[in-house]
Amino acid sequence: MKLKRTVVAPALVAGVALVSGGWLLQQGVNGGQSVFTQARIFDEVLQYVEQRYVEPQQQGELYQKAIDGMLHELGDPHTVFMTADEYAQLHLQTSGEYGGLGIQIAPREGYITAVGVLPETPAERAGIRVGDAILEVDGRDAKGWTDDFAVKQLRGPVGTPIRLKVRRVGVDQPISFTINREEVHVRSVPYAYLAAPGVGYVDLTVFAQTSSAELRAAIDRLRQQGARKLVLDLRGNPGGLLDQGVAVSDLFLRRGQSIVETRARDPRESETFRAGTDEAYDLPMAVLVDAYSASAAEIVAGALQDHDRALVVGTTSYGKGSVQSLFRLSGGNYLKMTTGKWYTPVGRSIQKPFKAQESAAGEDADGDSAVTDTSAAAQNDTTRRRAYRTDSGRTVYGGGGIVPDLIVRDTTTLAERALITAVSKKAGTYTDVVMRYAVEYERRTPGLQQNFAVTPQMRQELFDRLRRAGVEITPEQWAGGQRWIDLQIGNEIAISRFGRAAAAQRNDTADRTLQEAVRLLQASPTQTAVFRAAEAARVAQAPRR
Repeated sequence: MKLKRTVVAPALVAGVALVSGGWLLQQGVNGGQSVFTQARIFDEVLQYVEQRYVEPQQQGELYQKAIDGMLHELGDPHTVFMTADEYAQLHLQTSGEYGGLGIQIAPREGYITAVGVLPETPAERAGIRVGDAILEVDGRDAKGWTDDFAVKQLRGPVGTPIRLKVRRVGVDQPISFTINREEVHVRSVPYAYLAAPGVGYVDLTVFAQTSSAELRAAIDRLRQQGARKLVLDLRGNPGGLLDQGVAVSDLFLRRGQSIVETRARDPRESETFRAGTDEAYDLPMAVLVDAYSASAAEIVAGALQDHDRALVVGTTSYGKGSVQSLFRLSGGNYLKMTTGKWYTPVGRSIQKPFKAQESAAGEDADGDSAVTDTSAAAQNDTTRRRAYRTDSGRTVYGGGGIVPDLIVRDTTTLAERALITAVSKKAGTYTDVVMRYAVEYERRTPGLQQNFAVTPQMRQELFDRLRRAGVEITPEQWAGGQRWIDLQIGNEIAISRFGRAAAAQRNDTADRTLQEAVRLLQASPTQTAVFRAAEAARVAQAPRR
């Protein structure tokens, strides 16, 4: 989520004002005054606004608006003022632990509903199931609660009890639970499995305090199961802790190899992080990235790419290559401020321009070719990017973000897009209906197997429900989007019955990026051979002239 903040735009008094019939000429407002004069002017403006503005203003709120406005004018979305509550939430996201129940929630049909139940948590042991709608929390009606508000009510000190009343699909009466909160660990690696014979797959979703340890454990399990090659999926990974980005890279690099360099305003604060282990995994591998891979995810992808340690597959990553530091302020508040930028081992700046319209084609301040067009096609285009060389001489590109060695897009057909557009007009209703249908179906099908097929009858049942709920779709649109809707139905049913890991495994065959990575790994005995196979695939997909 992005926090929207109030922006105070600087106002310029136009030089001449009419007050009580007399002319007053204001001169030298910005005439090179000292900082003390400017501070006095600020205080004077603050007092006038507080005392005379047409609408009443609280002084504390004015100071907050001034802070937010100043930070906004830096043009850096990552430099923000954080309240104590916002800092606590940031700490929670990076520590990965909290006192709670282990339920993943979302609003459905007016109530907060369990859309996922984490394994080995109080919610799972108590018997909470996907699809359970929370009607009451500690006796309070939960109708209309937002997910943010619900999270605050469900979390609390470890060991404290909470009473829930839920509505379950197929059960006439509400079900009551009393559950004791526990320290819930949010896994960085939600699942890992063999995507194909000999090829292990690991999904790393965030860089929290235990990410490198979880990743190592997952790889060790996969190797015991016969994995000799690896796919590391960083798609959708927003990043997290820098030290964990370094630690994850360290699992695959030789001692002494550079991982990332941070360059600060003061050169004395710049630093190069290097691999320090002698126990790196040497199995051939591919790393998957997309436009939502950011920050520490880009550090890992960039380091492994520059050192020819992994083939990067997918689409160009987000381009969040700046370093933030936290500064404690009074009142429990914090300032999260950009204090440096990240550079890959060969010197590529990961950071894309904050505002594309303020960038010009050519050399930017960091020496990379700036990319001004933010469209997907432009971000994956290498013709306007500066070329760099990896350790073995392969070409990689700067200009912000990590450009994959092999571009692979998961595309939809025109007919599928037409269906997606139609259902998106009532996205909330569509989501509610699909989830309820999935839960009801798996509950009435006790012998359901993990490899179940979506039948024409199931499609028709869902189509009829959507039409009754007011989602305006035609039979032609529904038929044209059959592949896409089958994936939707199958995924929701699999999550409800078997869990998210099983659902992800089921969806592998429709994942073009993953399938291409697996194909290249299976066809190549060494990492060098993987690069050669990818180059052949890249040449084959290039447009002919």
